[in-house]
Amino acid sequence: MDILGPLPTITSGNRYLLVIVDCFTKWVEAFPLKNIKARTVAKVFVSQIISKHGVPLEVHTDQGKNFESKLFAELMDLLGIRKTRTTALHPQSDGQVERQLLYILNRMDRLSDNIKPSLII
Repeated sequence: MDILGPLPTITSGNRYLLVIVDCFTKWVEAFPLKNIKARTVAKVFVSQIISKHGVPLEVHTDQGKNFESKLFAELMDLLGIRKTRTTALHPQSDGQVERQLLYILNRMDRLSDNIKPSLII
C-alpha cells in the first residue's frame, strides 16, 4: 500500500491516489484522495478494501506519517492485521507497489494529452 501524489488537482479536489497491490495475485486497486491524513487513508482502506475483500492477514507500507500514525496502528491492531513496513530509504522493499505507481503515472501522462485543460486546475 502506498500513496501517489500530489497530482494536479482536478475538479473533484482529489490530488492523491491510494494504491493497494495484493502481493499474491498482483491485483491492483487505486482510490482517489483529497488529502493523505491517516484518518482519510484509514477510512478508504476500510470502506473500499475491507468491505469488499475482507480483512487481510498482513499490510505492507512505507514509513509515511499516515501509515505510521497511532490511528492506523490501532486500526491494524483492532482488525488483527500484521503491519510491516519498508526499510527507510529503500523503496525496493516495496517493489510491487512502486512498480504500479510508475505504471499509473505513465498511463496518466499519456491520458493527459487527451484531457481538456479545463479539467485540470
